[in-house]
Amino acid sequence: MLETLPSRPLAPEGAPARVAVIQRVVPETSDAATLWTTWRDGDGDGYAFAPGQFNMLYRFGVGEVPISISSDPVHPERLGHTIRFVGRVTETFRTLAAGDLLGVRGPFGTSWPLALAEGRDLVIVAGGLGICPVRPAVEHAFRHRDRFDRVILLLGARAPELFPYKAQLDAWLEQTSRLGAEIHLAVDQPDASWHHGTGVVTTLFPEAALRPDRTTAFVCGPEVMMRFACGGLRELGVSERDVYVSLERNMQCAIGLCGHCQLGPLFVCKDGPVFGYERVAPLLEVRHL
Repeated sequence: MLETLPSRPLAPEGAPARVAVIQRVVPETSDAATLWTTWRDGDGDGYAFAPGQFNMLYRFGVGEVPISISSDPVHPERLGHTIRFVGRVTETFRTLAAGDLLGVRGPFGTSWPLALAEGRDLVIVAGGLGICPVRPAVEHAFRHRDRFDRVILLLGARAPELFPYKAQLDAWLEQTSRLGAEIHLAVDQPDASWHHGTGVVTTLFPEAALRPDRTTAFVCGPEVMMRFACGGLRELGVSERDVYVSLERNMQCAIGLCGHCQLGPLFVCKDGPVFGYERVAPLLEVRHL
């Protein structure tokens, strides 16, 4: 049922929130789903985003949370946000259904440097729900396939059922020739139906036969996974200058005021969430920072 709202209501921090209408809710894992929305009439005018950016999603009367945009940037009129139900606000998103409304502020943050990868091998390494913030970059690379040399996806999860976007992953795997992509999957805990790699995502590096001097890598997932993946890329000879990560740790306000996402001198929400690994590697090695 549609909620009654004032025109262009104010979200926290006094920033005007656009209003989006949920069209469908797609379960991804046992504790995550993708909300697909369109704009309320006129509210999406002028909205655009770059791959890697995030929005603040505001549940009216409850609160707001930062969520990566996981849909195709060519269609900003139709947004997908994949949400894991793990906190006070996101738990309430479980009950949302088609027709419900969300406030949207954004987009915020830095984006994946796709232009820097042009003419090179684009290697995307993602673990679990880490594929969500990088999916718009994958869509861009497939759409502009002629701008890149090789496009390689190395995707991992703890178990097969923990991969989001299963239908799309199956479609990509079936169309690797048409897409001109190399796609490798691995899980820590395979079941009888699993026919791909076994182990952590770094076990896929030998299969990919990376060319270090031609590689630009985008890495996203749990921080421990990113540290090992970036370390593995470095051992193969990929320069830290050519590796980019999306952190998204503890973001809350999107404008660097609350301090929850502070990482040394950086604020992830304001200075990121996408960083050159060379910039943040020393900070990620500091325990409890």
